[in-house]
Amino acid sequence: MKKSLRVLIVGCGNMGTAHATSYHHIDGFEVCGLVSTGNSKVILNEKLGGSYPLFSDYDEALEQTRPDAVCISTYPDTHEAFALKAMEAGAHVFIEKPLADSVEGAQRVADAAKRYDKKLLVGYILRYHPSWKRFIELSSAMGKPLVMRMNLNQQSQGAMWTVHRNLMKSLSPIVDCGVHYIDVMCQMTRSKPVQVSAIGARLTEDIPAGNYNYGQLQIRFEDGSVGWYEAGWGPMMSETAFFVKDVIGPKGAVSIVAREASGSGKSDDVGSHTKTEAIKVHYAALDHEQQFTRKDVWVDLTDEPDHQELCNREQLFFLKAIRENIDLTIPTNDAINSLKIAFACDRSVKTGQMVFL
Repeated sequence: MKKSLRVLIVGCGNMGTAHATSYHHIDGFEVCGLVSTGNSKVILNEKLGGSYPLFSDYDEALEQTRPDAVCISTYPDTHEAFALKAMEAGAHVFIEKPLADSVEGAQRVADAAKRYDKKLLVGYILRYHPSWKRFIELSSAMGKPLVMRMNLNQQSQGAMWTVHRNLMKSLSPIVDCGVHYIDVMCQMTRSKPVQVSAIGARLTEDIPAGNYNYGQLQIRFEDGSVGWYEAGWGPMMSETAFFVKDVIGPKGAVSIVAREASGSGKSDDVGSHTKTEAIKVHYAALDHEQQFTRKDVWVDLTDEPDHQELCNREQLFFLKAIRENIDLTIPTNDAINSLKIAFACDRSVKTGQMVFL
């Protein structure tokens, strides 16, 4: 019987709660403490049975619990420091995206993982989603160049608007959220991005001057493929076409059609962000009369895993990576690459200039 890995949970909001729930139920993990500066750790502890040690100070929690692994689901401006302290204390690290609030910081975390010989896994949840894997596979088969159109605008209020405002103290939506979809585009093309351009707008005085809560980026790849991504947060955001996941190539088009997840009132629901429900595949081939030779194909995905199950799969892979000493260099480099592209887009917004990579 293998010894369970003791995990310290840092950050008890939406994603921290989901990951803590996974650790609570998965054989092979043992939660050794919950850390947050506010009341979220108390609420989470009650959900999990009320038996875990609670901490308001991260350094104190590390010293007292001496964990085998640390799960970091705090705001991005704490990621680098928390990850470095965890590895210095001898712990493996699971960390929510983005890896850090700068490319240099992300590289320092990756270098520390090698230096201390610790596993570092970044929470790119779509990489564990069978429907998104299928979406990438089908899109990659549509030839080159690809045109990739994606967005995720979130009409937020109440607690979620508070979360979004706090996130924007350090990162814009096209960085914090965009890294997921930039990563997907890179997987679809397997080509080097060569230039980016982006625009943004500050639609509220509730965020610091110089920041923006709406952004749209465009990426040009070496193989001629192009992609755009749009993200906006706040009570003013429109829910018309907020959920677009569409890829076009010479051989046809592949589209995620999430009728339920893209419905009114779902744009700030974290569980809806990973749902696909169905994929529509359109083939471009024409016969001698210029008519389509194949009908559109619908791939039904109604039995797909929910958000909690995806978190479970993510943490099961983390456990496997630790126990089987799986090399995580490639996914870590991919996480840094997508962050580098996202920050180039952020620079384009702020300078008004195209950025060459």
